[in-house]
Amino acid sequence: MGKTNNIGTAKIKPLFDRVLLSPETEQQNGTGIIIPRESGDRSHIMCVVAVGESTAISVGDRVIVAKYAGTDVSFGEGQFVLVCEYDILGIIEGDRK
Repeated sequence: MGKTNNIGTAKIKPLFDRVLLSPETEQQNGTGIIIPRESGDRSHIMCVVAVGESTAISVGDRVIVAKYAGTDVSFGEGQFVLVCEYDILGIIEGDRK
């Protein structure tokens, strides 16, 4: 069964092989300095917040997503991206934020 993202009293439950992602709003360079993202520049590294029923991705995974993949979704006060699982290029392992 798919996992959902609770936002207030509402929920987003992706269907089938869809994955709901939250873009990272900042990145860290090699020396540990945190660099905020430009408002129009969407990150390719995102955090999984909800998954459909037929995905190999888990909630909480950090993933790399194709540049123009998915649909931008504004829900509540959050900004999300809804993608098909095949638009996820890889899972980042061992480097949790």
